[in-house]
Amino acid sequence: MLSILVPIYNYNVYPLVLELHKQCTDCGITFEILCQDDASQSSLNVFNENINALSNCSFDSLKKNLAHRENRNSLAEKAQFNYLLFIDGDSLIIHDNYIQKYIENFTDFDILYGGRLHPEKCPSDNQKLRWKYGRFFEDKAAVNRNKNQFQSLLFNNTVIKKDCFDKVKFDKNIKKYGHDDTQLSYHLSLLKSKVNHIENPVEHGEIDTNLDYLNKTKESLENLITLYKEEKIAIDFIKLIQLYHFLKRTKSTFIISKLYSIIEKSLFKNLTGDNPNLLVFNMFRIGYLCTLNSK
Repeated sequence: MLSILVPIYNYNVYPLVLELHKQCTDCGITFEILCQDDASQSSLNVFNENINALSNCSFDSLKKNLAHRENRNSLAEKAQFNYLLFIDGDSLIIHDNYIQKYIENFTDFDILYGGRLHPEKCPSDNQKLRWKYGRFFEDKAAVNRNKNQFQSLLFNNTVIKKDCFDKVKFDKNIKKYGHDDTQLSYHLSLLKSKVNHIENPVEHGEIDTNLDYLNKTKESLENLITLYKEEKIAIDFIKLIQLYHFLKRTKSTFIISKLYSIIEKSLFKNLTGDNPNLLVFNMFRIGYLCTLNSK
């Protein structure tokens, strides 16, 4: 029936697994919950070891780091059932019928995406950049996600059929953070996979600090340029790449990269401050992307 796959890195997922286990048991379904720490050697794994005492659940701490994409692939390979639910370890279950809602929608689909929410109140000023971007750009109702089914697809809180996932998998050759979801969604679009967006969100629990998110954003933009240069994704699949391609064709990337170098410190000051501006964040992303043109 259902294999729940939880990739972990330095996080206590026992409370999450306990809730998932309770809901699966209450639904009376055949299930397994597989959790795998990616060689973090975290002291938190002492709590994760308790997962092994739960029926149909397992926790494994890898000795060698695989990176996030390959950790997900590894979990999928170990799964014994055809429905795979990918859920990140820092997710919070906010509805007591979460599993039941997925089961009710197990008809005519290859991929089911339930959505993601950020808390209504930002935990701290030092986390406002990630929180704002999540609230205003990523948190979408199913009716809006269905307008751009593949571009709105994230692989946290996502059910995919195992035979469908096996045709694509995450690209293990890219090690940096970011756009693994984008690349996989693009490949699924080429296969004309059946995507259903439903209202069954989880809450994003661990929100990056402003500085951490800026660094992750840089990595994700570097990945995006790699996908673009290696033609692993269509230009029209991502708006940011469409813009970059236009700037490159009009030979504007050099000018923008020079302007970016002049205002970079001001952008950085705003984005790591108490009230980061999302317009400034977009300027930062476009500017940094253009600096990668010569690398």
